[in-house]
Amino acid sequence: MLTGTCHCGAAHWTLEGDPGSITACNCTVCRRYGALWAYDYVYGRIKVGGPTRNYRHAHKSDPVLEFLFCPTCACVMAWRALIPEPDGRLRIAVNVRLAPPEAVADLPIDHFDGFDTFDDLPRDGRCVRDLWF
Repeated sequence: MLTGTCHCGAAHWTLEGDPGSITACNCTVCRRYGALWAYDYVYGRIKVGGPTRNYRHAHKSDPVLEFLFCPTCACVMAWRALIPEPDGRLRIAVNVRLAPPEAVADLPIDHFDGFDTFDDLPRDGRCVRDLWF
């Protein structure tokens, strides 16, 4: 099980099982947050606990997701879909930068062009540790 906590320790997340590859996205929000995402579904393998606040894109009348952050220290914990998939489940992703470094350092990175093409980009062999500095 992977765990992550905000800086002050008030909010946290857990992810059961293999997180798979981690996504680095360059959309207008993710590039500002610098988050690295591991995915699953609400009420699935990911659980978010403690106090959180949410942010939805302020300039969109129909946002598709919201970001969850700690109201005390402002660490970005996760994003959660607002529109269910065809099977009724909601996607969620947690920010693995909040996990202990040794637990996620070797996870491979997938790059997603959320800014321009909305395409997955080819892997370049980097892992989480390569994006820390």
